[in-house]
Amino acid sequence: MSANQADFPVAAMARVLGVSKAGYYAWAGREPSARAVADAALLKRIRTVHLGSRQTYGAPRVHADLREQGERHSRKRIARLMREAGLVGASHRRGGPVTTRRDQEARPAPDLVDRNFVAEAPNRLWVADITYVPTAAGFLYLAVVLDAFSRRIVGWAMTNHLRSELVLDALEMAVTQRRPRDVIHHSDQGSQYTSLAFGNRCQEAGVRPSMGSVGDAYDNAMAESFFSTLECELLARRRFRSQAEARMAVFSYVEGFYNPLRRHSALGYRSPVVYEQETASELPIETLLSQAP
Repeated sequence: MSANQADFPVAAMARVLGVSKAGYYAWAGREPSARAVADAALLKRIRTVHLGSRQTYGAPRVHADLREQGERHSRKRIARLMREAGLVGASHRRGGPVTTRRDQEARPAPDLVDRNFVAEAPNRLWVADITYVPTAAGFLYLAVVLDAFSRRIVGWAMTNHLRSELVLDALEMAVTQRRPRDVIHHSDQGSQYTSLAFGNRCQEAGVRPSMGSVGDAYDNAMAESFFSTLECELLARRRFRSQAEARMAVFSYVEGFYNPLRRHSALGYRSPVVYEQETASELPIETLLSQAP
């Protein structure tokens, strides 16, 4: 009734709805309950967290963010307030062009992972893959290298072709930033990864190539999971007019949000950067020495 006062008389609405006019005015003049006031204040903070997540967080990550700020609220209450306010997390998009093409004459590397994507420290296991980024000026392709320990993107590259230079550039960034010793680099059997140039660079850098079986997404599930996150939180929510705009958006997402800020349930709702910082003191001294450049 309150929302429709400008269009209909209160008396007419009260008659249609079967309520008393006096009862409506008594309700309208009543002070909001303490619970309603508290919910309104909490919703304001929820909106701030949701906006800070680029409108990608659902109730679990909003709940984790508020807990880190010292607030104690149930996840169900946060979910209810978000639902009532129409605040939702990101959702997934459709399929696209094929990015994995196998070279039938190339010899793939052995599978050194066997679907066990668990690493005891940084730079023990990297996973890599390629996805596409649609723009009005044509497709771009994104190659990433992800550290299985922290889910951190340690190397990435974008270009408008699927030649081996794409994955070489991503690997080069990872090697330059992390300076690993004997790290496993796990990928699919795409021709980019089985190329002679890629194999030679791995040998020079002390990187051990590993490849899963053909046509099995579970053999590179961690990289697929990152792309799913990227797609639902960025690519499905934006329309890029140019390739330059897409490059800047991916850079901002990876380096400005995903690595330093985005909370992962698998990391105790910490971001990759924070997880590495907080677990560094828990690693054995032998492990820390082995990671030193």
